[in-house]
Amino acid sequence: MRTDIFARLDREPEPPKIEPPRMSRHRIALFGGTLAFYLAIVVAVLVSSWLVTLDWKVMLFRPYQQWPQIHAFLDYYIVLGQRGPTATMVACWLGWRSWRQHTLRPLLTLGAALLLLNATVGAVKIGLGRLGPHYATQIGSAELFAGGDIFPSGHTANAVVTWGILAYLATTPRARRYLSAVSAIVSLGVGLTTVYLGTHWLSDVLLGWAAGLLILLALPWFEPLITRAEAWIFAQREILRGHARPVPSLPVAAGGPRTALLPQLDGGDAVAESPVLEPVAAGTVTGPRSRTHPAAPSHPTHLVRSERTPVTPAGSRRPPHADRTPRGGTTSARPVSGG
Repeated sequence: MRTDIFARLDREPEPPKIEPPRMSRHRIALFGGTLAFYLAIVVAVLVSSWLVTLDWKVMLFRPYQQWPQIHAFLDYYIVLGQRGPTATMVACWLGWRSWRQHTLRPLLTLGAALLLLNATVGAVKIGLGRLGPHYATQIGSAELFAGGDIFPSGHTANAVVTWGILAYLATTPRARRYLSAVSAIVSLGVGLTTVYLGTHWLSDVLLGWAAGLLILLALPWFEPLITRAEAWIFAQREILRGHARPVPSLPVAAGGPRTALLPQLDGGDAVAESPVLEPVAAGTVTGPRSRTHPAAPSHPTHLVRSERTPVTPAGSRRPPHADRTPRGGTTSARPVSGG
C-alpha cells in the first residue's frame, strides 16, 4: 500500500499568500444596489402593495399539492438552510483549513458572519413580527406586527451566508467562481423550497436573499477587526505557553561550585539552613556535613588536631603493651616481688 498520501497530509503548508477582499468600487456599488433592493422589499410589504398580493396568490396555489412527488426530497433538502447542521459542517471544514494553514482567519470570519446574520436578521424579524402563511388570519393582509418571526426568511439568509463564506474564503479566483455558483444554486433552492412547503411568503425569501448578500458584501469592513482578534488570540497562547514551560535545571560541572547547607546562627541559636556555594575538587566524593560545625575554609593556614588527616601507623596495628619489651631492646628494671 502506498503511503505517499499520508506523507503529503503530514505537511503543514504556510498560509496562502492571498489578500482578503477589499471594499472596491465595484463591491461598494453592489452593496448599495442590494441595500436599495432590501429597503424596497420592506416598503412594499409595509404598504401592502402588489408584492403582498403575489404572496397570497402563491400561497393559495399550494405548490406542495401541485407537485407532491418531490415533497419527500425537499423535506431533506431544506436542511441545507438550517443554522445548526450547515454551520457545523462548514466550521469543521474551515477548522481543518485553519489547522493546516496556521491561521484563525477562516474560523473568525465565519464567526463574524454568523454574528452579523443573527443581529441583523433577528432584529428585523422581531421588529416587523410577520406571521407565516400557515398562521395567516386575513386574506390580502401583510400580517405584520402580529408576533411572528418569519420576515425575512432565516433559512434563505443562512444558506446565502454559510455557503457563500466558502467562496469568500477561497484561495484562488477559479475556486471562488465555482464556489460562488454552488452557493447561489443552493441558496436559491433553499428559498424556493420554503415557498413550496408553505412555511414562507415569497417576499420573505426575496428579503432573505438580500439580507445574506449584504452580510457577505460587508465582510471586508470587518477584516481589520478579524486580524486584530487573531493577533490577540495568538499572543494569549504564547503567554500561556510561557507560564506552562518548566525552568530547565543546569548541570554542575566537575570542579564547579556546589551547594552546601550551613546553619545560620542568630543570637547563638541555629534557626535555618541556607545553601551556600563551596568549591569541590574534581573526583572528590563528598558526604553530608555535620550540622554543628561550620565549613572549613578552602585554603586553611593552620589546622587543629581534630581536623588533621589521620595517619595509619606502619607495622602492627596492635597497641604496645606496657609489660612487653620490644625485641632487640634493653631490658628495663622491674621490681621483683617477694625479694
